[in-house]
Amino acid sequence: MAAAKLSAADSEKLSKLQSAVSGLSEISENEKSGFVNLVSRSLSGEAQHIEWSKIKTPTDEVVVPYDSLAPTPEDPAETKKLLDKLVVLKLNGGLGTTMGCTGPKSVIEVRNGLTFLDLIVIQIESLNSKYGCNVPLLLMNSFNTHDDTQKIVEKYAKSNIEIHTFNQSQYPRLVVEDFMPLPCKGSMGKDGWYPPGHGDVFPALKNSGKLDALLSQGKEYVFVANSDNLGAVVDLKILKHLIQSKNEYCMEVTPKTLADVKGGTLISYEGKVQLLEIAQVPDEHHIAQLHHPQFSVVPISGDDTQITSVGWVNLKAIKRLVEADALKMEIIPNPKEVDGIKVLQLETAAGAAIRFFDRAIGINVPRSRFLPVKATSDLLLVQSDLYTLNDGFVIRNKARANPENPAIELGPEFKKVANFLSRFKSIPSIIELDSLKVTGDVCFGAGITLKGKLVVAAKSGVKLEIPDGAAIANKEINGPADI
Repeated sequence: MAAAKLSAADSEKLSKLQSAVSGLSEISENEKSGFVNLVSRSLSGEAQHIEWSKIKTPTDEVVVPYDSLAPTPEDPAETKKLLDKLVVLKLNGGLGTTMGCTGPKSVIEVRNGLTFLDLIVIQIESLNSKYGCNVPLLLMNSFNTHDDTQKIVEKYAKSNIEIHTFNQSQYPRLVVEDFMPLPCKGSMGKDGWYPPGHGDVFPALKNSGKLDALLSQGKEYVFVANSDNLGAVVDLKILKHLIQSKNEYCMEVTPKTLADVKGGTLISYEGKVQLLEIAQVPDEHHIAQLHHPQFSVVPISGDDTQITSVGWVNLKAIKRLVEADALKMEIIPNPKEVDGIKVLQLETAAGAAIRFFDRAIGINVPRSRFLPVKATSDLLLVQSDLYTLNDGFVIRNKARANPENPAIELGPEFKKVANFLSRFKSIPSIIELDSLKVTGDVCFGAGITLKGKLVVAAKSGVKLEIPDGAAIANKEINGPADI
């Protein structure tokens, strides 16, 4: 890390900020010091300088092919031993507002009337029942989702699963103009605060007391994933490999598709594996191809892999690094505007922590382990005949020959879940669909089959209804005559 000394002006800024933050009664001392520390690091211009010539292509020992992992144990007693060392942690801080829902995103119904959280509980419960083990579920909430989640988890009280919740940190938004905390400007309610990204999972786990409690129960690894990634399920082959190889951190990566335009790639750098974000790549090494981030000059195996935001981390290693204040991940500035006031949020990402852990690896997993639901277009995929549901697991239909999912683009009329559902009498069959683009006031009847490449575009001010039982392939539809 290269950290410059603070200038006199920045030192004064930080001192004033520290004084203002100390008077904020809404947050803990840990949160106050964590926030000031983050701002101090940001002001100092602390950043890791990547020397391009030192980047190496990760070998199969560093980014391990999933198919090379040893099979899962056949003896149920061996499987129980493995699972008793595991904790599942789902990041549950996000709201469903972008999909037009109130409350935590994890309570959006995904399929058969079951929510993300229902599916997660059913999955872990079936493991606990099958093997007689005790895999607990931890939910890391934000101050936005905490109250609702506490009420929601009550319905699982009789389930065969221990559920624990804790909150990630709550930091004040920074006013750009005078570098002061937004809550100091008067009553802002929740708008004055923000959760500082999922990189906060490690200190939050420690500060909540959950980390020490889990270690005292003999737990060794935590499986961390977003609650909206339906593919992020417990994998016994990965767990067995990590325990046997004593890896402290494992990040799952998966083959990229053209839908993946975000995320970095794993590299080998000075003997360690680390995440290289697009922002860290000098301009002369960028090439743009189909809006698909690639790197030139240095052959990086991660070129064709997508980071999945799924990680497996050793609990003792988390404790060691948090206590040593060693997790200094890259800071992501996120500018926002609240009631016309320009503010700044400083955030960190969990994946960037990989380089601080010993014996860290990536595993190149099948694409089926990365099934995030970020929009109603994703909901259409998982509610269709492309997937089935079994013991809470969303399983891809083998009848589809193409390994990639159809590319689906729905217009703003479909953005909110309620509107999306009202426009489909039933979800069409899309086993043989390559792509679908829908714009305008379009409604779909029941029993429809969609194949090939389709564009459905209603003319402005005209409602276009696709009739029950229609079978449509490789067409552009602008009106009833085109069906």
